[in-house]
Amino acid sequence: MQIVRFRAGDATRYGVLDGMTVLEYSGTPWSTFRRGRKRHSLHQIVLLAPVLPSKIVAVGLNYRERAAELAEPLPDVPALALKPPSAVIGPDDPIVLPPQSDFVEHEAEVAVVIRRRCHNVTAARAREYVLGYTALNDVTARDVRARDGLAARAKGFDTFCPLGPCIATGIDPSALRVEALVNGVVRQTGSTKDLIFPVEDLVAKISEVMTLIPGDVIATGTPGGAGRLLPGDRVEVRVEGVGSLKNPVVTL
Repeated sequence: MQIVRFRAGDATRYGVLDGMTVLEYSGTPWSTFRRGRKRHSLHQIVLLAPVLPSKIVAVGLNYRERAAELAEPLPDVPALALKPPSAVIGPDDPIVLPPQSDFVEHEAEVAVVIRRRCHNVTAARAREYVLGYTALNDVTARDVRARDGLAARAKGFDTFCPLGPCIATGIDPSALRVEALVNGVVRQTGSTKDLIFPVEDLVAKISEVMTLIPGDVIATGTPGGAGRLLPGDRVEVRVEGVGSLKNPVVTL
């Protein structure tokens, strides 16, 4: 099932992708979620970010290739940062390059969407708490990160968390291909089989620190090849089983 959130006219709804149409559902994926009868053409609606999380937990250095690229040692525990909900945008929404940075990068990631309240769960039971997976671009102001020594400002600008186009349920997260393309040219290629901490471990380790609630998002890390974005670029994140998340890049 590929769950989407969309706008039709003035109304915002949830539904499920079915070819080139969306079948409208009542309720939300975290409550009563019932199939309706109304069907919308993709050409007549606007796809939105599929979830509005209370928090986005970004995991750093979770691919061996990325750690080697940055000449960093492999972490003993997941390196965590938080992106604010105000950073979230959906498919085709513009990423706005802020004046505070001269070097903004794309980071293609598989994101985990939490299904129910999650606190101190074990890795063995972690998938019970996962609704599904989506594509995420963990946009980062690299020069700001270098100046601050911290990630919050660099990852927290408005528009720095594109999400979508759907939440894919019922897929195995252990070997999903993830790619980033800029203007049609492949910049990043990886697979979740190369994660240092797989999805189950991430959910368990993060839930030891903070309670995850329905709709929260975990960005599982980015493979090597993250690169600079410039005004006029069009960046695309592809996740196997999820689809393609495309966003233009603009300046204020």
